[in-house]
Amino acid sequence: MNTMSAEQTGVSYENARVNLELSWRFYQMSEVINNMKTRRSIRKFKPDMVPADVLDQIIEAGTFAANGRGLQSPIIIAVTNKEMRDKIMEMNRMIGGWEEGFDPFYGAPVILIVLADASCPTAVYDGSLTMGNLMLAAHDLGIGSCWIHRAKEEFESEEGKQILEGLGITGDYIGVGHCALGFTDGSYPDVIPRKDNRVYYIR
Repeated sequence: MNTMSAEQTGVSYENARVNLELSWRFYQMSEVINNMKTRRSIRKFKPDMVPADVLDQIIEAGTFAANGRGLQSPIIIAVTNKEMRDKIMEMNRMIGGWEEGFDPFYGAPVILIVLADASCPTAVYDGSLTMGNLMLAAHDLGIGSCWIHRAKEEFESEEGKQILEGLGITGDYIGVGHCALGFTDGSYPDVIPRKDNRVYYIR
């Protein structure tokens, strides 16, 4: 009967550990890719508030987005206060030119506003990556999301600047987007087929 030395046994255990770690990483990567493929924009939300612990996880994921030169220029304003949410919604509606009564946030009870330091040359790109992380994290945690535009115009206005000042945010910030969050009201949208001729290879 073959027996292994203590050294060989240690190597065997180490190899098994490495293989298990690689398998787990592959599984996690598969889940990440699956979330990328299945996330859809939600345009009808339930009024139920997103649990605080879930919201914190989504926000944290946003702070880990890739960013130019590691400057971490984007900031996130988490709006769960209904009065402030409705105030910003009304600003957004007026900028968009919609009739009174229309909600451009589609009833979402939580709005995460992403802004980025205008002095950073990659500000808009960094903010966009933050938005992507927020939406993917929300999908992973069973929360619907939608990117809503017009944050730039909102925070160029005096009303928007006053909101920032009220939070103690100083400096020149560009509004990148709103990540509307909430529970999906109705069935989850189907994934639509990808268009052809969007990838070109140079080999």
